[in-house]
Amino acid sequence: MALFVISLLIFSSFSAIPFTCADSGMIGVNYGRIANNLPAPEKVVELLKSQGINRVKLYDTEKSVLTALANSGIKVVVSLPNENLAAAAADQSYTDNWVQENVKKYMPATDIEAIAVGNEVFVDPRNTTTYLVPAMTNVQSSLVKFNLDKSIKISSPIALSALASSYPPSAGSFKPDLIEPVIKPMLDLLRKTSSHLMVNAYPFFAYAANADKISLEYALFKENAGNVDSGNGLKYSNLLDAQIDAVFAAMAAVGFNDVKLVVTETGWPSAGDENEIGAGSTNAAAYNGGLVKRVLTGNGTPLKPKEPLDVYLFALFNENQKTGPTSERNYGLFYPNENKVYDVPFTVRSTTPVNDSKEKVPVKSPSNVGQTWCVANGKTPKEKLQEGLDYACGEGGADCRQIQPGATCYNPESLEAHASYAFNSYYQKNARGVGTCNFGGAAYVVSQPPKYGKCEFPTGH
Repeated sequence: MALFVISLLIFSSFSAIPFTCADSGMIGVNYGRIANNLPAPEKVVELLKSQGINRVKLYDTEKSVLTALANSGIKVVVSLPNENLAAAAADQSYTDNWVQENVKKYMPATDIEAIAVGNEVFVDPRNTTTYLVPAMTNVQSSLVKFNLDKSIKISSPIALSALASSYPPSAGSFKPDLIEPVIKPMLDLLRKTSSHLMVNAYPFFAYAANADKISLEYALFKENAGNVDSGNGLKYSNLLDAQIDAVFAAMAAVGFNDVKLVVTETGWPSAGDENEIGAGSTNAAAYNGGLVKRVLTGNGTPLKPKEPLDVYLFALFNENQKTGPTSERNYGLFYPNENKVYDVPFTVRSTTPVNDSKEKVPVKSPSNVGQTWCVANGKTPKEKLQEGLDYACGEGGADCRQIQPGATCYNPESLEAHASYAFNSYYQKNARGVGTCNFGGAAYVVSQPPKYGKCEFPTGH
């Protein structure tokens, strides 16, 4: 999420291997594509490589993406979507065909190392929970059939809402109605296949809902007094560690203390609605910068100190077609134009002989705390941009005087620059409300000041 020049020098393998304190954790990134303005997959692979990112998680098995990732040196986690679970659970031949067409066909050129079977299935409104373990079992059998089971692991990302209790961490427990039907058989399958439990953990949600009880510093990996677990006396310096250990405790409570864990999603939004406490580019930079440093130190959690954290940041891009509050469209490390959303100051130094030690120079944090602007998507067809510009300056009531000939923002004389100014004026005039920076997909929100010549974009403050 921004100066993402993490030279991810040392990684632990996704497969279950013995860890030591000297090993560091792993950083990967989620490549979501719920947007209509993203770069071509080939450009995305170039971006990943330029930033030193060599692990990526996908939400499907899109042919163009898997083809672009071939021979890239990037390890890939693919996903079987929730809507496929019923078919996968019912018929072994379905998973045989799915694995053959969506996994085996791309290997070994594309380095697929794991399959996420479903995503946060327990909260899926389609009630797909009963299909999960049968689907995972069939996928595993298909991997065995094609002799891929040694190189590819299976799992299924769960949300923290699968827990009945998470505080204190030592009291972590799964919801009773999930334990016998799905949790135990799933964990048993993970144990037998030496796979990790995938967990999506967001301290942002916990903080936003309990800002009166949780300190922001504790959520953002900053210096704080810490919290002592009243159950076992362990001290926690950050909220993510506490969330992860609550899951470890929940697994131990049902007899699976030996199953390892990978955080398949975590992040912090760079923009949000007024009621989304804590959303903003400065906090997002602090969270992700702190997380990267914390992961690459090689330390585990207080409950599992010898097992370094493996984490996939959410997400690579801001995704303009995601529904819900503004935050949902603003988790990206990068804008669709491949510019960084914000800078993450950190210093990473290798501590093992795997690679030469390297250090990154900290970068000053941006000063535009909490501010957002609306800009045009340059990849939108000109007709659509013009239509949006006409609406903003006309019926929309935007102040477009500065983009008239001779005015300060007339140069550069481009449709994208003029539309951006008009879109932003409309957005600010409407108090940056939900849906006021869309223009039919021709615009998106940014948290860095737009740069078009000498033009300064108003913020509405």
